[in-house]
Amino acid sequence: MSDDFQQIEKTNPPEAPVGIFEAKCDDKGRVKLPVRFAVYLKSLDIRFFITTIDKRIARIYPESVWKSNQNFFNNAGADSELAEHVSLVANRYGDFSTIDESGRILVPTELRRMLEFERQSVWLHPYRGHIRIYGKSVFAEMTQVAESNIAAKAKVFDAKGFM
Repeated sequence: MSDDFQQIEKTNPPEAPVGIFEAKCDDKGRVKLPVRFAVYLKSLDIRFFITTIDKRIARIYPESVWKSNQNFFNNAGADSELAEHVSLVANRYGDFSTIDESGRILVPTELRRMLEFERQSVWLHPYRGHIRIYGKSVFAEMTQVAESNIAAKAKVFDAKGFM
């Protein structure tokens, strides 16, 4: 890692990136994070749990956030059976990873193959304390749904005071 990168990381704790960014997943399953993402994630934690809970979208959780999710599963109350199922899927496909000196993070083998990430573009989206990783077909599908009738959707938020 460059000295400049380390200096930025130590002196200015970054805010979460805004927007959706394209990245590449290589043949070994490493996603090359945009610098903004790498700096942000490294400011949060050292290790990250990379998993899925829906078998469509991968998620990068800082270890501390993942520990909160485990507590959420353990205290699900009436939803304990659902929590057990989601936890099972998350733990079956997930694993801990770190960000290497080149700003890459390794997606677990079975997960990246199931989601067809290897040697492909992926899209990174910060959302509610984690980073979502979309594959090409899921990202295209979600974009199409989001953009359908977008003018009417925007009017709803304008009416509620969206600036």
